[in-house]
Amino acid sequence: MVAARVPRRMLSVFVRNAELLKFLTVGAIAFVTTSVLFFGLKWTVLDGKPVTANVVAVLVATVLSYVLNREWAFTARGGRERRHEAALFFLVAGVGMAINQLPLAVSRYVLDLQTPHVSPLVENVADFISAMIIGTLIATVFRWWAMRKFVFPQLVVPEIENDIRVQENQR
Repeated sequence: MVAARVPRRMLSVFVRNAELLKFLTVGAIAFVTTSVLFFGLKWTVLDGKPVTANVVAVLVATVLSYVLNREWAFTARGGRERRHEAALFFLVAGVGMAINQLPLAVSRYVLDLQTPHVSPLVENVADFISAMIIGTLIATVFRWWAMRKFVFPQLVVPEIENDIRVQENQR
């Protein structure tokens, strides 16, 4: 078992932050999905429409994120009817998507970091940094707060943490 190989101090940190670590793992999966789709679309069927390509990529990654967050990251939370929870998730995700688009829109349309004003390399680096790094970081902070506050507000099985602490103390 993996837990047996992890030092106790680190294990307790992992256990205390398991929900956050799972959320960040789901975010990493969604990030890779978004990146692949964004650049795939931007360089093919949505050439010249980077914001549209990013919106499509983020939408696909959001659906994947909902499933993974619901079934894995926030599995110990709930308290809402599934339809209500899904509606809140997609509302939060929509706000997150708008937040995610702002740095890309500023990069492209305010700073004019697009061809012919800059080289294709500079354009793609600026798109990556603004959309995939800055936008994702800001939106992730918002989503973490909003998911715990509105979408998955209640711990359904709070005794799990107590059981884990008891097991750690018995070692």
